[in-house]
Amino acid sequence: MFFIFGLRSKDKIVGSRVGQCEVCGAVAAQTLVRRTTKFSLFFVPLFPVRPARHFVVCTNCGRSRYAAREELISA
Repeated sequence: MFFIFGLRSKDKIVGSRVGQCEVCGAVAAQTLVRRTTKFSLFFVPLFPVRPARHFVVCTNCGRSRYAAREELISA
């Protein structure tokens, strides 16, 4: 008997805004992304293994950074 298990991360776009990127310095759309990681058994996600993390992704350069608390409240 064998088990197929693993972890799966899924991204969900929460919102977006126009702002200046801290990495490339361009004024472009910044997308707020929520990432959840769940334990999967036989390719079925069962329960989260870590709290959700939030990232801000620049649409100009594609770089991401952790979102500050103020950005989460305003979104």
